[in-house]
Amino acid sequence: MTHTDSDARRTARGRLVLVALFVLFFGSALGAGLLRLSGWMPAGLRNHGELLNPPVDLRGTRLRLASGDDYAWQPEARIWRILVVAPASGCDAGCDVLLAQLDKVWRLFGHNADQVQVLWLGDAPAAAARLPELHLVRDDAGVRAALPGSDDPSGAPLYVLDPNGFVILRYAPHADPAGLRADVARLLKLK
Repeated sequence: MTHTDSDARRTARGRLVLVALFVLFFGSALGAGLLRLSGWMPAGLRNHGELLNPPVDLRGTRLRLASGDDYAWQPEARIWRILVVAPASGCDAGCDVLLAQLDKVWRLFGHNADQVQVLWLGDAPAAAARLPELHLVRDDAGVRAALPGSDDPSGAPLYVLDPNGFVILRYAPHADPAGLRADVARLLKLK
């Protein structure tokens, strides 16, 4: 074997490594670009609730608590809200189940639970008075009309409101509470 044969092999091997690195780098970038353009998202980044676009603005809405006091939005407190819109026809046993699920979701937030309030619009189950996170809100036809799908005949829809009073997510009646918890937990990490 001559000196030029070993030089030629070394050069060919170097070019092969360079081409492999080029394909590895740009192939990965091309694959990621194709996935992004196709609309694919990892499961951990998807919302479980329906994203409202545009969000519903409730900042100017005057919510009245069952006690008769006004509900204070207090955006500087950075409190997220879960709004339950009870069926206009009244609550049944499904409301008791929903209330228990929401209490469990709220407790699972742990040290972040003080950054979440649950608002219940309309008639609430008797057990609602015992839950510290729950704020009973008087029924308001204007609020119901502003919320998409609030008149769902299959039960009580849920909504997530940001600290400023914008409704950003909607959950159909009987939605999995684990999905609600996951979405709100992700939102609580936003500063």
